[in-house]
Amino acid sequence: MQYKLHNTILILKRGDITEEDTDAIVNAANSHLQHGGGVAGAIVRKGGNIIQQESDKIGFVPVGSAAITIAGNLKTRFVIHAVGPRMGEGDEDEKLRNATFNSLRLADDEKLHTITFPAISTGIFGYPIDRCARIMLETIKNYCAGETSIQEIRFCLFDAAAMDVFRQTADEVLKQ
Repeated sequence: MQYKLHNTILILKRGDITEEDTDAIVNAANSHLQHGGGVAGAIVRKGGNIIQQESDKIGFVPVGSAAITIAGNLKTRFVIHAVGPRMGEGDEDEKLRNATFNSLRLADDEKLHTITFPAISTGIFGYPIDRCARIMLETIKNYCAGETSIQEIRFCLFDAAAMDVFRQTADEVLKQ
């Protein structure tokens, strides 16, 4: 599925984010940037320990913020580590909105043209996929209404159920 957002193309696809060849992929990270499991663990396993070493130099990143490292052996050039909320910690929607926005801002700061997102916080952090899709897509739509160097944004979703939710939500949010 493809959508046009001002001067940016948004693509929804199913696949493995570690195989993406965009300028950056987004890692659904924890605040300590310890990449042991889930998407983060897969990124380090495939990209190499250099990603964890660079993350260790950065240290703590607050929920809703993002940091950037090189991508090691991955096809992408950079990994943007977005720290999403855990369900139950409070103000989760705003924190997810900030994590998405700050990832886009970091990509613009680095003058990147392409970026791939996962469904942030929907794994072990327990964030509902439908809320995630709505918040992330609304944030991206609003961001792309302004000036940006980002020409293409992808969502790389791991399974058919997540793809269906994002497709339905995009049809509602992006066609308004």
